[in-house]
Amino acid sequence: MAVTAKEVKELRDRTGVGMMDAKKALVETDGDMDKAIDFLRENGLAKAAKKSDRIAAEGLTKVVVRGNEAVILELNSETDFVAKNEQFINLLDSLAFAILDQKPESVEAAMENVTIEGQKLSEHIAEKTSVIGEKLDFRRFEIFTKTDDQEFGHYAHQGGRISVLVQLTGGDQDLANGIAMHIGGLNPRFLDEESVPADVREHEKEVLTEQALNEGKPANIVEKMIAGRLRKFFSEICLVDQDYLLDDSKTVGEVAKEAGAKIDFFRRYEVGEGIEKREENFADEVAQQMK
Repeated sequence: MAVTAKEVKELRDRTGVGMMDAKKALVETDGDMDKAIDFLRENGLAKAAKKSDRIAAEGLTKVVVRGNEAVILELNSETDFVAKNEQFINLLDSLAFAILDQKPESVEAAMENVTIEGQKLSEHIAEKTSVIGEKLDFRRFEIFTKTDDQEFGHYAHQGGRISVLVQLTGGDQDLANGIAMHIGGLNPRFLDEESVPADVREHEKEVLTEQALNEGKPANIVEKMIAGRLRKFFSEICLVDQDYLLDDSKTVGEVAKEAGAKIDFFRRYEVGEGIEKREENFADEVAQQMK
């Protein structure tokens, strides 16, 4: 029978399996969604289907640097407890090296095309979901390549709840790692003032203007006040303008310049950032399980 893309997507969303596996299951069961889920469960994906509606907002991040290549990624679980599990940590390590070796273009491509231990990644994660007993979600990754005159720095905080990758042109490993540690601790939003999007800049200017007017300041000095407060705002959100964590007598930009280095970019991954965590009442949860 013909299977629609919408049906394949629904089954993938409910089970976490790959596109071809979802299509095969639907074909084998004449499009019956419940029977397709049973088909997948009977073929080794038993628990994955049960976990698909849960929110995986815990987990770990990781950076792997190998020569002139580096990858930063995030793997999620439902609970912090599972993120400390040896099997979860091993999966994260295997995933990082597989991504670095096979270089997929996106998470979706990785799930379909990357293999670990002879298994397609979607199948491998579904199998680990069954073994570990929680929904696992490969959320994001980025791969970077540098030249010989550039330096990668990296830092992990709280066992991998926060991971940072930074690239310098010039400088050395110690400086790169020190700046990565700074980024992990102070969480800059942008590299420098030029990197701040126009909408962010305009919004802050509007807020500061309203503040100044509400303070009853004369119109002729409001503009100067806004300029000063904008400089302070940039010093708080821009990496190069922040006071350096390891020497607060200088900014990060000044430290880099003194070392003959230029900061090219940085990435900071924090577990679960941007994921809306579901807050559940414990009594309600127990009641649901008793039904």
